[in-house]
Amino acid sequence: MLSISTGVEIMADPLLEARDLTKNYGQVRALDGASFTVYPGEVVALIGDNGAGKSTLVKVLSGAIRPDGGQILIKGNPVHLTSPLNAREHGIETVYQDLALAPDLDAAANLYLGREIYLIPFLKVLNKTEMRRQAVVAFADLGVDLPDPSTTVASLSGGQRQSVAVARAVAFASNVIFMDEPTAALGVVQRGKVLDTVRRVRDRGIAVVLISHNMPEVLAVSDRIEVLRLGRRVARFQAAQASVEDLVGAMTGAIISEDEGPPDEKGAPDSAAGQQSGGQS
Repeated sequence: MLSISTGVEIMADPLLEARDLTKNYGQVRALDGASFTVYPGEVVALIGDNGAGKSTLVKVLSGAIRPDGGQILIKGNPVHLTSPLNAREHGIETVYQDLALAPDLDAAANLYLGREIYLIPFLKVLNKTEMRRQAVVAFADLGVDLPDPSTTVASLSGGQRQSVAVARAVAFASNVIFMDEPTAALGVVQRGKVLDTVRRVRDRGIAVVLISHNMPEVLAVSDRIEVLRLGRRVARFQAAQASVEDLVGAMTGAIISEDEGPPDEKGAPDSAAGQQSGGQS
């Protein structure tokens, strides 16, 4: 067993693992042997400068695009994620920066968007009462403060919309939730509420992968941090032992080593960072 800084004891075996993934777009190598590891019940941040390959890696691990090479494992078993729907079947959900919410529908309807509960299935008659009842429970479990779940999403605050998107992912994820810049464009109070929601998700045993450029926020909410640079993982940190300077150094190449280290060592590097060719964010 491995104890992460959450205080929650988790299995030492990875829940989701990427090994040596490659992805080319013409002459541009977006992923150049990228690796990434997620353990159960943790918040792991994926960081890197623009062009590091973060977005490409997340798209591969959420089934949106297919890699050219490498391997993806879930609970130690190799898988081929052929689509976002296929990734969902493996318990992987993604909350994108644009949230993908329907603004004219209420929060409950958005929670079940694409997975509606029907009163009369063959006639496609929605069971709005049951969806709303379950939505209220789901929001309450995550501490999401919605005065009225029948209110349209368009009338909610930015933080409330983000919480609805997170609640939708939590309702159906059994393994991992990817969250892309979840606090971007939010105020201080709303940002704090969203980060509290992230912690609540972790405490339910679901792993959260946080993609963010906000280093203080990453250190505040994450248990571990993995750093990409030029399409490869170059370092791993325990958040409690890292500083903003450590993270920036790894992202920019100021911290370079050729030796791979275990993930529980501060700044354990994976590979030399000065030999890659180029990538995408």
